[in-house]
Amino acid sequence: MGAHEIRKICIVGAGNMGHQIALSGALAGFQVKCTDVNEEVLQKAEQFVTTYLPQRVSKGKLTQAQADVARANLTFTNHLSEAASDADLVIEAIIERLDIKRKLFAELDRLCPSHTILTTNSSYIVSSKIVDVTNRPEKVCNLHFFNPALVMKLVEVVKGPHTSEETAQTLMDVCVGMGKTPVLLKQEIYGFLVNRMLAAIKNESIYLLDMGIAGHEEIDTAVTLALGHPMGPFRLMDLTGIDLTYIVGMERFQETGDPIYRPSPTISEKFAKKEYGRKTGKGFYEYPEK
Repeated sequence: MGAHEIRKICIVGAGNMGHQIALSGALAGFQVKCTDVNEEVLQKAEQFVTTYLPQRVSKGKLTQAQADVARANLTFTNHLSEAASDADLVIEAIIERLDIKRKLFAELDRLCPSHTILTTNSSYIVSSKIVDVTNRPEKVCNLHFFNPALVMKLVEVVKGPHTSEETAQTLMDVCVGMGKTPVLLKQEIYGFLVNRMLAAIKNESIYLLDMGIAGHEEIDTAVTLALGHPMGPFRLMDLTGIDLTYIVGMERFQETGDPIYRPSPTISEKFAKKEYGRKTGKGFYEYPEK
């Protein structure tokens, strides 16, 4: 199956990543169904689309006709079977929990047609940890978008030892069709490309903060002005979610037993207080409601 045969995409998970990937696909002309078990999350996702498209039209970034087509291409449902039963491609964007992803992929394997490609948008969990619950190993792969998915161009296509060349190439072509720039990883590696590099900076920044060497604002300033990053590591954690930083760290610590991966006292405290960043209105910085 080539990219020209990918017409229908199912996005599982309507959170910030999921609904932005869904809208990116709809804007590119794909027929997209976005699903979530949480009705409130689903409603917020649909409201985002309802607000976003007119804003783009008013700014001259889209014509009204383009916005209308995109909206018609995108539907929301809380029924997984409805979203997945005729999909050519599934992109999973749910919580970073291996057990939950494995359960979902087993269900997707049952619901989807035999030709459907099943992908995970996971930042760290490689598809080889999921593939054995399916009967289509050659059609399982990591397809990692970056936050915010409507803006960020890069997508990492990460081949597992089970992923076929055809599947990887199809996903590369789909990304190009969505206006993205894909990079192909020929082998799985923890953190892929970008997050491995970011993790080194993030972990050192947290260490400097925990040790009282500098505050989070000073560290962010240093990284943006001296290293040229668009935002510092603490702003970035607020954007992607401090809860994600904690969960990923705990998953890796439990898997390896290496204390280097255990979330730091600062991250653990933020997680316990539910100070996750932008999504909760407070993280390392505060985000008052507009």
